[in-house]
Amino acid sequence: MMDDAAIVEQRVRAELSALGVALDPLPCDPDSADTAAFCARYGVDLNDSANAILVASSRPPGRHALCVLLATTKLDVNRTVCRLLDARRASFASPEDTQRLTGMMIGGVTVFGLPESVPIYVDARVMQRSRVVIGGGSRSLKLRVAPQELLKIPRLQVVLGLARDGGEPCPNP
Repeated sequence: MMDDAAIVEQRVRAELSALGVALDPLPCDPDSADTAAFCARYGVDLNDSANAILVASSRPPGRHALCVLLATTKLDVNRTVCRLLDARRASFASPEDTQRLTGMMIGGVTVFGLPESVPIYVDARVMQRSRVVIGGGSRSLKLRVAPQELLKIPRLQVVLGLARDGGEPCPNP
């Protein structure tokens, strides 16, 4: 019997294969999976690192979306994400809710292998990079991919203004 991590990895690999996504897998120490630690340890520029963050609405409750943004930017939850979710209020999903909904732990969340019910929004700035590093579905794997490869996911939408400048990188996504 497979454990939860193996099931998630299998689901991610199956979607990558089905979509024909070209990428470079980057194994990593799970203790260095958080964005800032990963970039420092493996020499990846923060400008080339993308965070995948699950957002949940609280008014009304129960709506979710996965948002992808550069590590050097901040997610515009209060305006853009709320508009996209048609919600009055939203926030980052808790680590427990993220794992329950996606099967993935924070530090390894990716756009691949998500439940079909979860819309995926990517900040337009991500698409301007030649390659980005994103989670690989577990804390022991990252994926280096050309952003255009993300467009192979049918329900993915590129959003201008999903993120804004500023701030420290999120430590966990």
